[in-house]
Amino acid sequence: MPTLRRITVYPIKSLDGCDVEHARVLPSGALEHDRRWAILDAQGRYVNGKRTAAIQTLRATFDATLTVVTLRAAGLPRTFQLPDDAAATAEWIGNALGLKCRLVENADGGFPDDGDAPGPTLISTASLTAAASWFDGVDEDEMRRRIRANLEIDAAEPFWEDRLADKGVEPSRFSIGGVAYSGRTICERCVVPTRDSQTGAAIAGFAKSFAERRAQVLPGWSPPEQFNHFYRLAINTAPHWIDDGAMLRVGDELAITS
Repeated sequence: MPTLRRITVYPIKSLDGCDVEHARVLPSGALEHDRRWAILDAQGRYVNGKRTAAIQTLRATFDATLTVVTLRAAGLPRTFQLPDDAAATAEWIGNALGLKCRLVENADGGFPDDGDAPGPTLISTASLTAAASWFDGVDEDEMRRRIRANLEIDAAEPFWEDRLADKGVEPSRFSIGGVAYSGRTICERCVVPTRDSQTGAAIAGFAKSFAERRAQVLPGWSPPEQFNHFYRLAINTAPHWIDDGAMLRVGDELAITS
């Protein structure tokens, strides 16, 4: 069975992620600190790569506590302590983007993209490598930044993780560490992967080419009912059960339980 090779959390939704060796699992099934903070505009809408491509030009690095963030744009870097500096952080981001922004916090479960699947997203390194090979100038690391998954496993075959998707007959369940997750949908990708993760520059026809190649190499184990279109990659998850104090650690084995 595959093992967990990488854990990435995104303390501020839509900004850079941070690789960690272990992560506590919250009662919601989410990883502690993942998407804990979200950026909202004056109308209360998410400021993210779907609506604001310029956010991809901002760089964020975090300390070991994941509460101290250093932000960089065209000027000098600025370091902020959360939650104390939440207002100042939002002001800095807003000035960089030319927007009025505020930061909001949900320490109990973060701000997942899919409320029905609040667990971590999961992908294999082999899938990232395969998808990167479809585009000139895109390597595995760049595809990883574009897809923004939380958990990365070392499965031998590209798209191995499609096995974990809900097949519509019974839940597809798997365990990692002290957590059992239900695999839900194969994640429908948005406009973000079409753009360079550092500059926001788009690759023309990215989504169409991605879907065509994905359909061409779709493995026999991929559930066809998941594919009303083929611009999909990585698995959305929801918790089935969670041991008290459960942690996921790099090196944990993934086991399919149903």
